[in-house]
Amino acid sequence: MSRIVLLHGASSSGKTTLAKALQTRAPFPFLRLSFDTLRDGGALPPAARGDWTKIRDAVFEGLHRSFAGFAESGCDMIVEHILDTSGWHGRLQDLLAGHDLLFVGVFTPPEELARREVARGDRRQGSAVEDAARIHAGLRYDLELDGRAPPKENADQILAAMARPVQARSVFFSH
Repeated sequence: MSRIVLLHGASSSGKTTLAKALQTRAPFPFLRLSFDTLRDGGALPPAARGDWTKIRDAVFEGLHRSFAGFAESGCDMIVEHILDTSGWHGRLQDLLAGHDLLFVGVFTPPEELARREVARGDRRQGSAVEDAARIHAGLRYDLELDGRAPPKENADQILAAMARPVQARSVFFSH
């Protein structure tokens, strides 16, 4: 059984910074996986982005299957994701069943999301605030974190949650 920390939050909420802090502080190795890892690593060439609507579903199905493949291979993972498409949550429930998953909501106020988005300069302005307004609706988390808090503190909260006796199932599997 693999350990999986699924960080769920809007773009610019601090998921990647938190994931890197968690990798540094964890006493065991974590793979850090996300769509950004693929895109920024060159797996999706810029020329293909023009056909994005045609390939989006297939790309994310492959990404979701890769999470399951790494978990089934015994890799512990930090997954940075935004469950913004109908059916993704259920699909990941099926693919990741049987693993020790901690579902972490990363909440960052709209004004901070907007500030970070402008500073990054690589996202459509306003998309992070739009995401935040809808992606958390109806979800419960094993742990909720403030995306403005120091990443080391948030990482320590995750490690403390992981050190507690494992619950029968993460709330991720009960939605």
